[in-house]
Amino acid sequence: MRFIFCALLVLTLAACASQGPATNSLSTASNPASQQAVADALRKTATAKETINVDQGSVDQLTSADSDLWGRIRRGFQMPDLQSDLVDMQANWYAQRPDYVQRMTERSQKYLYHIVEELEARHMPTELALLPFIESAYNPQALSVAKAAGMWQFVPGTGRTYNLKQNMWQDERRDVLASTSAALDYLSRLHDMFGDWYLALAAYNWGEGNVQRAIARNEAAGLPTDYQSLRMPMETRNYVPKLQAVKNLVMNPQVFGLTLRSIPNHPYFVTVTTSHDIDVDTAAKLANMTPDEFRSLNPSFKKPVILGATQPQILQPFDNASAFERNLKSYTGSLSSWTTYTVTERSRPAAIAEKIGVEPDTLMAVNKIPAGMRLKPGSTIVVPRADDDDEDISADVAEGAVLAMEPDVPDTRKMLIRVRRKQSMAMIADRYDVSIGQLKAWNRTKRDMVMPGQVVVLHVPVGKAMPSEPGPQKLATVPVGGGVEKASAEVAATRSESRYDKKRGRGHTGVVKVSEPVGKTPAAKGKVTKVSAQSAGKASKAETGSRPKVSANAKKGK
Repeated sequence: MRFIFCALLVLTLAACASQGPATNSLSTASNPASQQAVADALRKTATAKETINVDQGSVDQLTSADSDLWGRIRRGFQMPDLQSDLVDMQANWYAQRPDYVQRMTERSQKYLYHIVEELEARHMPTELALLPFIESAYNPQALSVAKAAGMWQFVPGTGRTYNLKQNMWQDERRDVLASTSAALDYLSRLHDMFGDWYLALAAYNWGEGNVQRAIARNEAAGLPTDYQSLRMPMETRNYVPKLQAVKNLVMNPQVFGLTLRSIPNHPYFVTVTTSHDIDVDTAAKLANMTPDEFRSLNPSFKKPVILGATQPQILQPFDNASAFERNLKSYTGSLSSWTTYTVTERSRPAAIAEKIGVEPDTLMAVNKIPAGMRLKPGSTIVVPRADDDDEDISADVAEGAVLAMEPDVPDTRKMLIRVRRKQSMAMIADRYDVSIGQLKAWNRTKRDMVMPGQVVVLHVPVGKAMPSEPGPQKLATVPVGGGVEKASAEVAATRSESRYDKKRGRGHTGVVKVSEPVGKTPAAKGKVTKVSAQSAGKASKAETGSRPKVSANAKKGK
C-alpha cells in the first residue's frame, strides 16, 4: 500500500506541475508499463538522495549524465594514466573481440552499481570497479586453476584472512556483498602499504611479499622502484596495462569501434533475509525468477537449500523482492525439502542411500560426491526430508558440518617378503598383482632388481589369498589398522622396528625374528616380546641354518 500511495503521490504531483487533468494520473497508475516507470523513478530518486554529496561534487551531478552508470564511473577515475606498448596491445585485444566485451558488460550490470557505491563511500578510485573485468570477466562463479574463486578471485587462504566463510554450505568468495567488501579492504590495505595504486594492484595479483622483495632488489641495485621498473612475472607485468586498457575503452568506446550497453544509475538488487530454511528453487519461484537468474545474484550458496540459521543475505532485483515478499506471505507449502544426515561409520554412498531410502545418484549429485569415493565417520550429508519432518537445520550443523571423503579402495595389510634369489621388481609386482610403481614407492627405491636376502614391503588387500611359490618367503603380515594376524606354523613371526640411522640421517626398517610362533607367546595376548638385536641374530641363525645375514643396505632396499 505504501508503494502504491507513493506512486500515486508522485504521479499527482507530476500532473499538477504540468497542469494536466487529474484523471490522466489515475489512468496512468492503472497502466502496468507506467507503474514500472514510476518504480524506476522512485529508485532513481532514492539513489540520488543516497549518493549525491554537494560538498564533494557540484549541481552538475544532478544532470541527465547520472542516468548512466558509465558516466559516474568516468568521473570517479583517480589513477594517473599508464601509457605503454603493453596498454596499446591489450586495448587492441579487446577491440578485436566486441562480442566478448559485450558479454562482460552485460554480466557486470548486476553488480557494478553496488561496487561503485562501495568505492565512493571509501573515497577509492572507480577504476577499481573495472578490476573484475580483468580478474573474472565479471563472472561470480569463476574458478581458476589456482583455486581462486568469485568475481574478485580470492584464493582460499586470503579469503579466510578477510573473513570470507568457506564451509559446506556457503563460499563467500563468490558472495557479491562479502567478496566486494573483502576485496576493497585488501586493496585499501595494499595501497596504505605501498603508497601507490599500481604497486597495490601488482601486489593484489602477485602477492605483497613478492612486490616487497622486488622493490628491495631494485633499491639495492640503485634502480627506480615504480611499477614499470620492477622485475616481475609476465602475468603481473600485463596486469595494470589490462586495467588501463579497459579504462581506455570505458572512457572512449567509440575510438575502439565499441558500444557500451547503458547501465542505469540505480541499484539492481536489494537484500532479503529469512530465519527459515528455504530451497533455492523455491526462493527463485517465489521471486518470479528462474533458478539461473537467482543463482547469478546468489552464487555463494553451495547446496540446494539456504539455511535460515546462517542469517542469509539473499539478493533479488527490486521488483522481484517485492513479489517475493507478497508470495511468501501467501505460500502454504513446505519451504525446504532438505535436511542432514550424519555418517557414523566409514560407508559407501550406495550403502547410505539404501539405508535411508534415497536414490544413490541423488545423494551423490546433491552432495557432489565423486564416483569411487566413500565417506568417513562424522561426515554430514544433505538428504531429502521425510514428509513428517518440518524441523530446520540447526545452527550447530550449519556452523560445524563437514563432508570428509576418501578413495573407496580395499583395506590393505602390510606384508614383508625376504627374497631368496635375484629377481626383478616386475616379477614380484606381477606375482602379487600390484604395479611396479607402487612396489617401488613402498620400498622407497628406483632399482629394477631385488637382491637375495633383501626384504621387500608389500601392501595387499585384507583377506586376499597370496600365492605360495618357492623363492620368496613371507615373514609377517600386519593389517593397516594395527593388530597381529596369525601366520602358519612353518613361517616364523616377525616384528619390524623403525630405527634412526644417525650416520645417514634417515630412518630404516630392520626385520627382527621372534623365537616363538604367533599365538604361543605372551605377545599373542597383546604384549610385546622384547628381543635384543644380538639374540635376534642368534635366533635367526638357529632357524635358517646357513642363511646369510641381512646387511644394512639390504634392509634399506639397496
